[in-house]
Amino acid sequence: MLVYCNRCVMPDTKPDLHLDEHGICNACRSYEQRKEVDWAARYDELLKVLDKYRRPNGDNWDCIVPVSGGKDSTYQVVRMLQLGLNPLCVTSTTCDLTGIGRRNIENIKKLGVDYIEVSPNPLIRAKLNRVGLLQVGDISWPEHVGIFTIPVRAAVQFNVPLIVWGENSQNEYGGPASAADNNVLTRRWLEEFGGLLGMRVSDLVGQEGIEPKHLINYTYPEDSELARVGVTGLFLGHYLPWDGLSNMLIAQSNGFVVYEKTVEGSMVNYENLDNHQTGIHDYFKFLKFGFGRATDLACLHIRRGRLTRQDGLDAVKRLDGRFPWEYLGKPLQEILRPLEMSVDEFIRVCDKFTNKKIFKRDISGALIKDGDGNLTKINYDNV
Repeated sequence: MLVYCNRCVMPDTKPDLHLDEHGICNACRSYEQRKEVDWAARYDELLKVLDKYRRPNGDNWDCIVPVSGGKDSTYQVVRMLQLGLNPLCVTSTTCDLTGIGRRNIENIKKLGVDYIEVSPNPLIRAKLNRVGLLQVGDISWPEHVGIFTIPVRAAVQFNVPLIVWGENSQNEYGGPASAADNNVLTRRWLEEFGGLLGMRVSDLVGQEGIEPKHLINYTYPEDSELARVGVTGLFLGHYLPWDGLSNMLIAQSNGFVVYEKTVEGSMVNYENLDNHQTGIHDYFKFLKFGFGRATDLACLHIRRGRLTRQDGLDAVKRLDGRFPWEYLGKPLQEILRPLEMSVDEFIRVCDKFTNKKIFKRDISGALIKDGDGNLTKINYDNV
């Protein structure tokens, strides 16, 4: 039986989410605490940190900003430039880059930065996508690893100690690493909260013909290398008020472009625009835990007073968890083709990872699906 937060619309099935004695989730409590933050003092703290890493003689970059071309990474670059830093922007190319994703990457370059894009072997990436989907139910597993390892590898290679990340997702979405002093991204943070789902990079050797040489981009540097350079990664959202909508408006005013309609499985047109596989990733979250991207967004806006809980619930019921027949206009069968997977095989994988306790089933125990393959949660009406 799903139990929902009394303030937002997040179910207690979300990993690392907990409801207190008042039925309020830790993500809502975390946001409450952020209202009490002295942001002026945090801003001054940020300036002091950045001053430590500025290169006054211009002999190297001041920091690395990991960028995807999304609204948040565009915002991060804008802020660093406003503060007078000379950033090196580093992209770990997404698994199935969209046209709008490419446009937004090119726009970041036009802001006036040096830029490096690392494009891992696409044949190996497709194998990793398949392994991730089949073994842990996450087609985006290699992408989630690469976005954290590749910028850190670049920091070591180019001797740039400071990495400026965006939000601490534990703070924004709830989790044990949401405390105010958790403002640094470390190897431990990656291993616990970076989306590895219990599967280590070393576990992949020998599967699908994968060898250690194929996993260089997905391997975190050794502690000795990090210590030699003095690598540290701070969360910008610790120092500046973090809000996806305002980040988008700032990014859009600096050339960022949005989708022409609401993104499939979402409730906005400005998030998750760079990867055609994202729809599958979000759908599996719905199958496992009973919530998808629309729920994530509704909760963020409810906490900020932009939506009532009822309005958020209405949006989630309409938009969350639809079977991903397409994403950003690309049909499912085309998205699956690099994985050498048919739609029928994909559906079998979906059924394997579906949490049978939270979806309606017939008298024989089989999942009940409508004509489009959509499932129904058992207690939507009791939220």
